[in-house]
Parts: sequence; structure tokens; C-alpha cells
Amino acid sequence: MHTKIKAKAVILLSGGLDSATCLAIAVAAGYDCYCLSVDYGQRHSAELNAAKKVAKNLSASSFKVVQMDLRTIGGSALTDDTIAVPVEAEEGIPSTYVPARNTIMLSVALGWAEVLGAEAIYAGVNAVDYSGYPDCRPEFIAAFQQLANLATKAAVEGHCISLKTPLIKLTKAEIIACGSELGVDYSLTVSCYQADDRGRACGLCDSCRIRAQGFSDAGLPDPTAYF
Repeated sequence: MHTKIKAKAVILLSGGLDSATCLAIAVAAGYDCYCLSVDYGQRHSAELNAAKKVAKNLSASSFKVVQMDLRTIGGSALTDDTIAVPVEAEEGIPSTYVPARNTIMLSVALGWAEVLGAEAIYAGVNAVDYSGYPDCRPEFIAAFQQLANLATKAAVEGHCISLKTPLIKLTKAEIIACGSELGVDYSLTVSCYQADDRGRACGLCDSCRIRAQGFSDAGLPDPTAYF
């Protein structure tokens, strides 16, 4: 009896709540999951450590970290230590926006997907409970899908790589409820922009506030460790 070979998918895994849920959705969809984290010079490595734990916990086939130092251009509170992480809501696009981050991450994921012969890329972008980042909007995702269809050998030869963003229209509470049903251990995840080396959260930044409100709205206990 022949065992059916699973289709492969590359999962962009930051170590945060959304990407962990995305991985669980891809696993539930039957994909052979290859997790990709990007060390882009963010303020701490706790989220990369979290990503590795999440990948193992959800039985991903592979976990890889790619180095991409965006500190060389700066321009964000997450890649420039002279810009403070805001602890109050900001008007417009916040200072935690990292210029071109999602474009770069998706490009690396697209390259690896093509090398692997993967049929899909999963990204945990969200356009509802998010911080106003322009590269989390449906319009951006649609544009990148068009780019992927034009720019890859795979697509030219008739094997388009599908960019899947299952969380894009969900609230944070809906994301948490979905992940909980799929067995995500959210205590392993790190969302805080300025977590300490042990992954403990500040409880003050935008990401912490959105995460805490999500658990509250979902009616589920928040497993986040704070310092």
C-alpha cells in the first residue's frame, strides 16, 4: 500500500500568536509544514526561540532561521534602538512598522517554497486587530500573489505557489479561539515588542495590549508571562 505524499507548505513563523495559529491551520489542512523565521535584527531573540518551540510542538517537518539584518536601514522602533517602543496608541502608522519587512519575508518564503516544490505559503497577516501596518492589508497580499505568479519558474511552468492568509479577516479573539481548538499552546508564543530574554512580556506595548484584549474577548485565560 502506497502512502500518499503530502503537499508541502512554507509557514512564516515569527513565534507570535498569529503565526502559531497559521501553522496549526496548515497542519490541520494536511500540509507537510516547513517553518521559516527571519532574524531581521529585531529587539530580542525571544520570539525566534518561541518559533522553534512552536514548530516542534506542532510537529512541523522543518524549522529554519534566515538572517536578514534590517538594522542596517533602521527606521523602526523594532530595528533602531534610538526609537522607543511606544506604550500608548499612536495616530496613523505606528513607529513599530518595519519598512518592507513583510515584502522581504514573503520573498524569502517564496524562494524557499520554489526550492522545496511547495504549493503554498502561509502568512499570519491580519487586517482587523492589527497595528495599521500597510503590508498587512488584503491589497498587499493580492499584489504579492500576482508578483509570485509572474516571478517564479514554478508559476511560469504552470505550478503557481498559493499565498494563504487565513487570519486576514479575523479578530484577535477569533484567531485565539481557532488556535485553541486546533491545540495551539499559546504559552509558548511571544508577541511583545520588547520581551526579555526569557520571553516575558512588558504588558504595555501595542502588541501586548492587542493580545491581552484578544484573550479577554475570547473568554479564555491569558497564558502570557509578564516581567
